[in-house]
Amino acid sequence: MTHGEGWLDPGPYLRGVAWLDGERPVRADPADTMRLPWDTGERATLPIGVRLEFGADTAHAVEIRYRATVPGPTDALRDLAHGFALWNRDGLLDEVFTEPAAEAVVRIGLPPGRGPYTVHPPEGQAPRLLALRGIGGPLAPGPAAPRWVVHGDSITEGWWSTRPAHGWPAVAGRTLGWDTVNLGYAGAARGELATAQQLAGLPADVLTLAFGTNCWSRVPYSAPLLYETTRAFLDLVRWGHPSTPLLLVSPVLRPDAERVPNQLGATLGALRDAMERAVRDRIAAGDGRLALLPGRDLLGPEHLADGLHPNDAGHEILGLSVATALRRSGFSPG
Repeated sequence: MTHGEGWLDPGPYLRGVAWLDGERPVRADPADTMRLPWDTGERATLPIGVRLEFGADTAHAVEIRYRATVPGPTDALRDLAHGFALWNRDGLLDEVFTEPAAEAVVRIGLPPGRGPYTVHPPEGQAPRLLALRGIGGPLAPGPAAPRWVVHGDSITEGWWSTRPAHGWPAVAGRTLGWDTVNLGYAGAARGELATAQQLAGLPADVLTLAFGTNCWSRVPYSAPLLYETTRAFLDLVRWGHPSTPLLLVSPVLRPDAERVPNQLGATLGALRDAMERAVRDRIAAGDGRLALLPGRDLLGPEHLADGLHPNDAGHEILGLSVATALRRSGFSPG
């Protein structure tokens, strides 16, 4: 892509990118979509977790040219805030709200000496970042960071967090200083083995898996089936990442499912136990780069916005818990 008037190709500045479909970041392998369930493929088109990172010694603002889906009058996402959030290591610096547009430019002021900066774009209307430029000085791509690939369901995708930067993978990645690649698929993440094979082929310095909740009701599993699925999923991921540090987070609290049997007779508690047992059995068999974070007691009912998805406080607790577990496991990348 060519740009004039000082506009820069966003490629070197993008972070959180899993695959590219042409020049568009996507969250599933575009050459392998036919093997994925429809809902996984649909969610994978949204640029969840994709962001811009850059340094700016003298620039006093950054302009970003973008394209976003313009919602229709009856679109359920029409009222979502369309904000570009500027962060640094210390927290949120500014937020500029715009409208989804076929093509538009947003300008964000840069406080002097506060970089490197991260811009989290809105995600609901699938914006595509076309170009960026510094105002008053040049921009430089942000420093390289360990690549942390996270797979999970709607909780990992960030549902009910009020901003993209508040989802638990963003919180943990910011805490660790890692490049978070968010492969959370709302409604999906049921241990699909095609997804495990895609993860196996994706470059990663650290991996985290956080699925299982949708195996209670959306596609019901029995406990023995989820035990074997978890083992198979890990086996396939290990084909491509035989020694990559890998943390599995079992499902967090879901009060309506903990003791209620699904159509195959499994409670969420039983499914969680099956996943955790599969991980412990693999560790006992010699996988020294695998760790488990039991999810049941990480959150309380007060941290759930709708009885299932964490609110902002819950996402922060979950993100910090994952970051702590990765550190305690000695999972330094490489």
